[in-house]
Amino acid sequence: MFELKQLHYFLVLADELHFGRAAKRLHITQSPLSRQIQMLEHTLQFPLFKRNNRSVQLTPAGHAFRAEARQLLSLAENAVSVARRHSQGQAGRLRMGFTAGSSYRHLPRLLAYSSRELKELEIVLEEMVTVQQVEALQANQIDLGLGRQQPNQPDLDGLCIAREQLLLAVPAEHPLACKTTVALDDLRSEPIITFSPKDGFYFYALIDSIFRRHNLQPIYVQHVSQIHSMLALVSAGLGVALVPETAEALHFDGVALRHIKMPPVHADLYLVWKKSNTNPAVKTFVQLIRKRARLAPTRN
Repeated sequence: MFELKQLHYFLVLADELHFGRAAKRLHITQSPLSRQIQMLEHTLQFPLFKRNNRSVQLTPAGHAFRAEARQLLSLAENAVSVARRHSQGQAGRLRMGFTAGSSYRHLPRLLAYSSRELKELEIVLEEMVTVQQVEALQANQIDLGLGRQQPNQPDLDGLCIAREQLLLAVPAEHPLACKTTVALDDLRSEPIITFSPKDGFYFYALIDSIFRRHNLQPIYVQHVSQIHSMLALVSAGLGVALVPETAEALHFDGVALRHIKMPPVHADLYLVWKKSNTNPAVKTFVQLIRKRARLAPTRN
């Protein structure tokens, strides 16, 4: 079988139709050029050039082979380029788990960065709660997770990409909706809709700790796993709820969001990956997000 180098030599000679000029373009002497052309013709078992002391011309077979040779070289060069982009993480596929809450604001922002700067990178999304993401990362079922829990396992690494304060969601007709800022004591007798201790443990524990630090005994009436479900229950008048700032992006009818008068409590969002993951796109994507994503300013 012929070599790609021989195709390259052939195409240069086919352009120049002169061994001296072709050899000069190739930065070699005429002798190795002539030898490579002869080897190519021997492999093909037909002549590509008619040559004598005065001229070099393509044979009819040479003319036909010229177009195909260009295509072959182009395909080979493209194959190298594609493989190089994959090896550098600029192309390929990333499997990313994400929480429903992250999709309201932060996930679209990350995807926008990627679509602008890593156009050949395919991101396959799967919605799952944070605990499921950690399990999927450990099992190599996803490459990245976008969840609330800071990685606390030695083989996981993470980057905090957002930090939000908690807001109080109240029915639009509720007396607390008339206030700009609500005190925690105002919630002492209010029914509380909160997160599921199973599927929303991060927020459940965070919110419960707030009440405990302020010596309040919350009256939990519903436990759900998603922010939009909590807002739906709030709009139905079943209670009030503490939710992260991303809830503002939902513009839920019948719900008013109010600031809470208390020391700042932040809900963090982490991009998480397994340190031993061999997918080059993980490192490239993380570097992009580290460069582009700045922590959203918190409200005091």
